[in-house]
Amino acid sequence: MYGDRLPGEPIRVRAGEVVRARLTNRLPQETTVHWHGLALRNDADGVPGVTQPPIPPGGEMVYEFTASHPGTYWFHPHHGTQLDRGLYAPIIVEDPAEPYDYDDEWTVVLDDWLDGVTGTPDEVLAEITSMSGGGGHGGGHGHEGMSMPDSTASPGASWPHMMMNAESDLLGGDAGDVYYPHFLVNGRTATAPQTFAANPGARLRIRIINAGGDTAFRVALAGHAMTVTHADGFPVVPVETDALLLGMGERYDVLVTLKDGVFPLAALAEGKRAVARALVRTAPGARAPKADVWPAELDGRLASYDRLTPADAVRLPARAPDRTIKLMLTGSMARYDWAINGRKYDPEVIEPVKSGERVRLSFVNRTLMWHPMHLHGHTFALGASGLRKDTAIVLPGATVNADFDADNPGIWMIHCHNIYHGAAGMMTLLGYRA
Repeated sequence: MYGDRLPGEPIRVRAGEVVRARLTNRLPQETTVHWHGLALRNDADGVPGVTQPPIPPGGEMVYEFTASHPGTYWFHPHHGTQLDRGLYAPIIVEDPAEPYDYDDEWTVVLDDWLDGVTGTPDEVLAEITSMSGGGGHGGGHGHEGMSMPDSTASPGASWPHMMMNAESDLLGGDAGDVYYPHFLVNGRTATAPQTFAANPGARLRIRIINAGGDTAFRVALAGHAMTVTHADGFPVVPVETDALLLGMGERYDVLVTLKDGVFPLAALAEGKRAVARALVRTAPGARAPKADVWPAELDGRLASYDRLTPADAVRLPARAPDRTIKLMLTGSMARYDWAINGRKYDPEVIEPVKSGERVRLSFVNRTLMWHPMHLHGHTFALGASGLRKDTAIVLPGATVNADFDADNPGIWMIHCHNIYHGAAGMMTLLGYRA
């Protein structure tokens, strides 16, 4: 954890201010910090062996960069499976020209947790990468009724960390690889939830971050509709929705006008039949619903990518791409050979771009798994809608085109934000030609 807190202490700055953060490494292994979603100077990006040497145990490093664009971001290590041990925290860049009025603000960080309960993330990675042809997942079924059965891992002691029955239509089938005993909102389990207190009628801004390792979350606030205002830090044309789906690394900001009572903010671990939750309380004496209640809003309107469009101020101007980089997402659960273009991560392989180009990343998913793909140092425009994001879900068999302007020189990583897929090899680099 950062500073013995889960999540770590948020950093708050105003757009245009300089962030100066000193990391002291008290871990028994090397580490770095990646500032997820921020278009910062390349040498502050936190990718070991690419933008900086790793910070050794007992070492320190000062990260210094300008927070150029307002929005909801977060930071985490970029070293092995460390993210799945609770090393993450929000970084909120406030907008000096904030267009929305609201009475209160709440940052919600979602996570899946196993460390110290069923094993360690390193043990998970060792287990799932040791499979040779015997992996695969069994079938699963959707929920029934208003309460959910417990998730189950694979039977027997041979594969204690494998999730064998996680299925989701929203994610195109297989929802995840790893069995987690707990799902968290702001570091708390569903049976000991955090409570956010407010007044009835208050207008609340909720900043939602998925810091999970292997879990997408479907999020809803019981009894309320939410108005989506931002995706991955960038403003959208406001859209009312009942629920949001967040892949690992994604963020959404919403506005909600609160009713009178106590309401669960439910984060369904998509396809894993378990719910994380927190509570919003506007009536001191009201009784909270049971921890396993499934709010109807989870099955309501979903703010999918095709329902969201960028605000005019951040829409990428129309322009044909000067360069298209085809990124084939390859591999299988059976072999756990996740890769890009059939090749595991090799820091010597760098896709070239030139400053000033409009670059199209064409993610072509040839696997049976979904992948949340993240580009460092830039925000791209998705498909026809132009939705601005830095992390996007690519479903099995799908192609997602993501355009960006090459305006931030350096060597930048592109990778799957399922940390186990990334650690197994689904990462690559792009670099600016001098």
